[in-house]
Amino acid sequence: MYRLRDTGFTAYLVGGGVRDLYLGEKPKDFDISTNAKPGQLRKIFKNSRLIGRRFRLVQVFFHGGKIIEVSTFRCRSEYDLNGDKGSEETVLASNNTFGSPSDDAFRRDLTINGLFYEIENFTIIDYTDGVNDLNKGIIRLIGEPNTRIQRDPARMLRVIRHAARNNFTIDRGTWQAVIDHKKKLNLCPISRIRDELMKDLRSTACRNWAELVMESGILYVIVPFYRDVLDPPENNQNRRLFLAIQACADRLHAKGIKMPDQLLFSLLLTPWAIAEFDLLKKNLKGAEFSRFLKTIRASLDEILGHMSIKRSNKESIALHMATLPQFMRFAKENRWPKWLKKKSYYRECDLFFRIFSEATGSKKIPNHVVSEASKYFAGMTKLKPARKRRYKNRGRHGPAFSGKKRGSIFGLKK
Repeated sequence: MYRLRDTGFTAYLVGGGVRDLYLGEKPKDFDISTNAKPGQLRKIFKNSRLIGRRFRLVQVFFHGGKIIEVSTFRCRSEYDLNGDKGSEETVLASNNTFGSPSDDAFRRDLTINGLFYEIENFTIIDYTDGVNDLNKGIIRLIGEPNTRIQRDPARMLRVIRHAARNNFTIDRGTWQAVIDHKKKLNLCPISRIRDELMKDLRSTACRNWAELVMESGILYVIVPFYRDVLDPPENNQNRRLFLAIQACADRLHAKGIKMPDQLLFSLLLTPWAIAEFDLLKKNLKGAEFSRFLKTIRASLDEILGHMSIKRSNKESIALHMATLPQFMRFAKENRWPKWLKKKSYYRECDLFFRIFSEATGSKKIPNHVVSEASKYFAGMTKLKPARKRRYKNRGRHGPAFSGKKRGSIFGLKK
């Protein structure tokens, strides 16, 4: 920011970084907005690259793998400027027009994300009354909620996320718009919905998130097969289990465990699997176990087909569920076979079982198990260095077409 200022440009810290600092939390990342164009930014920061197709961003690289994203102020959309509501089935397209700081602020999704921090006077610039909403603990969409959600339905997911993470109250108009337009999430690319879902499953506010998506009905748009399992809410054991599992996941995430995608999906789908397969009463071995595993796998293909989940991940999810009765039996007998601990899937299935046990009233997962799991999953995410190929001289002739030493092509003499 100082380098941009010294070069004659205006630059602000924007978005979530300002919000988190104001709330006394540690920001996950920092974003900068400026009036410098992408080409000018590349000349100022040699340690950078351009990304994006429709609207170019500049990523500036620093030591330790840190990346700061720098964007040029963007203009509000033509719909906001002209007041045109357009078709109800139209999702707002990206806009490549540069604008002013106020335009850039009003283009953002939530008032608490529309704050700018400047380094001249070390103050917050607030165009959207976001500071007031932070002080009152309110989540509010910028602009008219129905129109804003209609233009980008994924904003509903961000409303739920920030309310859950900060334990904030959702503004009445924003909440009603979420309920009224929740089905419009089907207009968004499924890859985007899946990515947003994974952000929530990896947070430390999964339980709060689960309550809000069930209450708003958004959960039943993303995974429609869950409505019969979790409704009605009164005296619903599956609903209580769903919330208890997410609460346990919150505790592990807070301890720094980075669980893989397939394990997070297994935790999300556990109440469904119990209701669908009467999972806890299974006691299968050998061929019966293999057939049961295939049955679960086929059901996952049917209910998760619209989410484009990797085949290997669905295999792991099926294995977590199929082995749960076995792990419960071994724990009850206090007998853990050596062959089981040698299996590649043991670590994931063991943690899945322990989370389920804690959620159903058993004692908390021991700290040493949490520590071992954390190291194991951290090792999974590390990239292995590429192995160098070693070429051995096996006494072969040169290339077939060289012929200088051997007299002709293919090593044959004339």
